Amino acid sequence: MTSHKTTQTMKPATAAKKLGVYLEATPAEFREGAVSRSELNALQSDPPQWLRELRRDGPHPRPVVAAKLDVSIAGLARGGVTEALTTEQIEALKQEGPEWLRRERATQAEVRKETTRIKERDEERAARSDDA
Repeated sequence: MTSHKTTQTMKPATAAKKLGVYLEATPAEFREGAVSRSELNALQSDPPQWLRELRRDGPHPRPVVAAKLDVSIAGLARGGVTEALTTEQIEALKQEGPEWLRRERATQAEVRKETTRIKERDEERAARSDDA
């Protein structure tokens, strides 16, 4: 019995997500075909010009926009940002510093602080149970 190795492929949307780019801004040939694991690896290790430009200038998908603004994706939605933004638009938002952005950044900071507190508490409990 011989084993046949099949090429693992993914939809362009999945590949765009893994590459951290907005699918609608990618070239048509990328959007229209399946992407193999080896093609994805090649794009990650040696990105073509279009990918470098997209990562640098955008438009960026919401998870990337949220990370660049230091807010959650839900915070973006609460702030009324539902579309992909370019790096220039993100920088302009940072400069403007609207109230919703300050509020969401504060919320995100509280969430991070609480996550750290819970992690430390759980580690302390685990250490105590190991000692017992």
